[in-house]
Amino acid sequence: MIPFTAEFVASAFTLDGCPRWKRAEVALAGRSNVGKSSLLNALTRIKGLARTSKTPGRTRCLNFFCVNDTLALCDLPGFGYAKMSHDDAAKIAAMMHEYIHGRANLAAVAILVDCRRGPQQDELDLAALAAKNGIEVIPVATKCDKLRRSDRAAALKRFDAMHSAPIFVSVTSGEGLDDLRRRILAVDRADAAKRVEAR
Repeated sequence: MIPFTAEFVASAFTLDGCPRWKRAEVALAGRSNVGKSSLLNALTRIKGLARTSKTPGRTRCLNFFCVNDTLALCDLPGFGYAKMSHDDAAKIAAMMHEYIHGRANLAAVAILVDCRRGPQQDELDLAALAAKNGIEVIPVATKCDKLRRSDRAAALKRFDAMHSAPIFVSVTSGEGLDDLRRRILAVDRADAAKRVEAR
């Protein structure tokens, strides 16, 4: 079993409110109905670690989780689907933009995309923003249990615009979870530490 212990640490609404540590952070990002919280619970094997809801878009802040001794996950608010006011959506967008642009600890962004739909402009824009800031992009194709094996090749093709093959995962069947754990644990911690020291 791949060691992947985790615990909730803090929530933040601004960059100043984020934890002050030297851990490398991997952000989990995606549309509000892509199942980020369910995936986080499955990755960590801790039921209820991240709150799940039948109503998309419940996460409105940055939620930080320690992983093992040197890493952390940041659950970002969802985008593109949830019903919320224009002001709330603008605040969340500004918070995420500030985090991606200004957070020295951020080493990678796992962008979750429903494999049946493929990445849309929101996901492509986020991938471009991360890459521009020197942040690794990890495409994750979720809900692959809902996709027939014969449709995998077509689904994979839809990720070409992200310039990296996705990891197919399913919270239901468990497919791909170990592959994603390995990818997260392989994130360059030394690079993140250098960024923190340079601030």
